[in-house]
Amino acid sequence: MKAAVITFPGSNCDRDLVVAFEGAGFQVTRIWHKDAELPAGVDVVGVPGGFSYGDYLRCGAIAAKSPVGGAIVKHAQRGGYVLGICNGFQVITEMGLLPGVLMRNATLRFVCRTVTLNVVTTDSAYTSTFAKGQQIRIPVAHHDGNYTIDADGLKRLQDEDRIALTYADNPNGSMADIAGILSENRRVFGLMPHPERAAEALHGSVDGAAMFAGLMGGMALA
Repeated sequence: MKAAVITFPGSNCDRDLVVAFEGAGFQVTRIWHKDAELPAGVDVVGVPGGFSYGDYLRCGAIAAKSPVGGAIVKHAQRGGYVLGICNGFQVITEMGLLPGVLMRNATLRFVCRTVTLNVVTTDSAYTSTFAKGQQIRIPVAHHDGNYTIDADGLKRLQDEDRIALTYADNPNGSMADIAGILSENRRVFGLMPHPERAAEALHGSVDGAAMFAGLMGGMALA
């Protein structure tokens, strides 16, 4: 399986994401934001954390309009997988690949710590290695992780089983404790926690590695 990891000005988790993908067996190509096309045969695009374009205007807003943004949208529209982590989650919501918006944390403070997450659904390649209701430990590091959506949109996410992860102890004020959501076809996944920072034993948790392994296995069966 082939993965592509995007780098924007201000990305700072792109190398970590490459290492996590490679650890799960993916062949990884690194893509600069000015590239207008993705390499042929790419199965999953990883949009990493960081502060793309310094978070000017809104987090992810400028990155969403970059040359590579159109290629990512086309990839998703033809059924490709997209994983957006932290700032990457913000970017792909700005692209319209996922509903809702990421707002300033309710505390108005940057939060950086390992949190406990509840696995809400296992009906996705990303969460297939877990059990429904299982609790996992993955770090967060963000200032704008407060997931917000209108009441109708929230109900749709709930009714369609598209809320993948929730916080056991909400660190940012996200509606319904949401930490990560899925697209309608369950191939686009956005989450604020950083699974690539929980991919090796020295990280203190390998729950993130299980997520990448599940993605590899789920894509192989798709």
